Amino acid sequence: MKDFRYLPDVSTLKLDEMACIGCGICEMLCPHAVFEIRDRKARIVDADGCMECGACANNCPSSAISVTPGVGCATYIIQSWIKGKENASCGCDCC
Repeated sequence: MKDFRYLPDVSTLKLDEMACIGCGICEMLCPHAVFEIRDRKARIVDADGCMECGACANNCPSSAISVTPGVGCATYIIQSWIKGKENASCGCDCC
């Protein structure tokens, strides 16, 4: 999913590897393959791919993942797929 980016290094995604139980739910749920399970722990392998939808954090049974939905402009990314980048806007000051 390397084609779907807005701004680099703005994602609020955080992973507490010590709290991770390696269940793999984050890897299964993430639509942009941000996570990978290695050595029975989740790892963030593509933080800039995170559109901050919150699915990983909302479903993590050990609360090892946190994210503040909206900061990475998921709305902008989705609109750019549908309308094209020249017509996309999320309504915030960053777009």
